[in-house]
Amino acid sequence: MIRVRRLRRLGTSAAAVAALSVTASGCVTVHGEREVVPAATKPEAARAVKDFLRAYNAADKAYDPALDAARVTGPLGAINQAGLKARQAQHPGGNPRHVPLAFTDVRYSIPKKAGWPRFFVVDALGNRKPHGYRWLMVFTRGGNDQPWEAAYLNLVLPERIPALKKDEDGYAEPVAAGRAGLAVAPRRLGKEYTAYLRSGGDTFAPGPHTSQWKAARDRNKKRLGLAVQYLDQPQNTGAFAPVGLRTRDGGALVFFSTHHYEKQTASKGLTVPVQPDVKALMKGEAKQSVTLERVSNQVSLTPEGSGEVKILSRMQGLVGATGE
Repeated sequence: MIRVRRLRRLGTSAAAVAALSVTASGCVTVHGEREVVPAATKPEAARAVKDFLRAYNAADKAYDPALDAARVTGPLGAINQAGLKARQAQHPGGNPRHVPLAFTDVRYSIPKKAGWPRFFVVDALGNRKPHGYRWLMVFTRGGNDQPWEAAYLNLVLPERIPALKKDEDGYAEPVAAGRAGLAVAPRRLGKEYTAYLRSGGDTFAPGPHTSQWKAARDRNKKRLGLAVQYLDQPQNTGAFAPVGLRTRDGGALVFFSTHHYEKQTASKGLTVPVQPDVKALMKGEAKQSVTLERVSNQVSLTPEGSGEVKILSRMQGLVGATGE
């Protein structure tokens, strides 16, 4: 059995639990706010993206996770910080191939909502490979005194991005985690996805991040001289909580996070292979086995009513390892 360690808090959470208070009239307020307002102004959203790029590029150039720790959170923060730590161990002098990340044709989907946390979605072209993909990012903020942080990142082909529902002022409509009327409520997506990876089913449409990934993992369990076990868990709290926007056809574009363990155990007389990135993050010594710990974030298209959920994109990264 895989021994599961609780996922440590990685990066600053911008989805802090809001303080609730009851007024004399019995109404509940969140941070004193009941009014439904835009999560951000467009100039504020643009500044948030600019601040993220500045910090991200500094961290990538130096391979120093401290330089963008305040601008990332949630699954993206976990993947980013661990990746920088691993590369720093291998290249202490920094990134010799650094090319600054830049965005063009930036589009903002800003929902209206009451209270905190707030979020908005960015859809932009990036100058990194693979070319031609749109970068979909979720920025979140837990209060007026906190910075905007990037929590989710996925790359999606333009033709696969659905049209979002907008009001007469151009604001998007957020989807609550427990939203009824969808094939799968956002807060259940992680649980359904990890169950699918174990047992299959018809909840998700076939594709590279569902049927093909499951088939590859099933084949990987049968590697000669190496026993492989998987354990998958949903992530639904804090900065790892699902975030969604309503689509024009009544469905929802939802970002959600999952957590994955892969234990590799070598047969007697053999050693388990350990890659440089794994070694840089590993605790203990891989004498007979190594448990890889990964965080994955997905963006999905969930239909209204019933039907299969489509996983449009998935980004996964190693965040830890334990040798035994």
